[in-house]
Amino acid sequence: MERIQEIAPAVKPAGAAAPAPEGAARGAGRNAFEVTNLNVWYGLKHAVQDVTMNIPERTITAIIGPSGCGKSTFLRCLNRMHELVPKARMSGSIRFFGQELYAPQIDPAVVRRRIGMVFQKSNPFPTMSIAENVTVGLRLNGVGNRAFLRERMEQSLRMSALWDEVKDDLGKPGISLSGGQQQRLCIARAIATQPEVLLMDEPASALDPIATMKVEELIHQLSHDYTIVIVTHNMQQASRVSDKTAFFYLGGLVEFSNTDQLFTRPREKQTEDYISGRFG
Repeated sequence: MERIQEIAPAVKPAGAAAPAPEGAARGAGRNAFEVTNLNVWYGLKHAVQDVTMNIPERTITAIIGPSGCGKSTFLRCLNRMHELVPKARMSGSIRFFGQELYAPQIDPAVVRRRIGMVFQKSNPFPTMSIAENVTVGLRLNGVGNRAFLRERMEQSLRMSALWDEVKDDLGKPGISLSGGQQQRLCIARAIATQPEVLLMDEPASALDPIATMKVEELIHQLSHDYTIVIVTHNMQQASRVSDKTAFFYLGGLVEFSNTDQLFTRPREKQTEDYISGRFG
């Protein structure tokens, strides 16, 4: 049987992650990311300024802050998506399970297979069926075994809490689904290639409250198997879903701590002013 691990994952931690011991604190293990002195420019615009932070594995880390503060740029640096923007450049270091993501020998395409991404606007491929949308990443990476593709498709849809809703309509276009279902389909597509990390850029901002609740429940479920980093403009959502929260302002990291602490006992006056609604 074909396995996704055989598709040459050049960026892979040295050894598979062991299951967390029963009762162990979330985030008590290794760091998935170690970010040091990260700076990012788009032309002359200094979008991210000297950010240093560690993101533990198998936790949910939320990134909050006002519009234009560098949240999404930081997120895209974690899987080198920012490199697709003309005139983008960066300095500093991002290590993924100890390996430098920006080392010359690392293929960005491989990085993006290991670190999946879900965007703000659901983006099913319009000419593909629900089933094809889920398996497209596997097929692009050379997986052709139909039984394996079927198995992975069902597994991903089940993990995305979508299987029972679409199992009888797998041949219908992905864009025939509701907005919330489309976003869960995109999550299924992202996890079908079995990345270690899911990056989510405001995944529920365009959804109604019921669909948002389903996506948040799904994020909680997935965090047992994945490291999740989510950008959100919704502070209530950050407080509900995340283990750790980072507050960005004007391209810099103001504060990063456990979510409960940041929202109830922030260390920085700027953080307190933002979460209390004095600005932003």
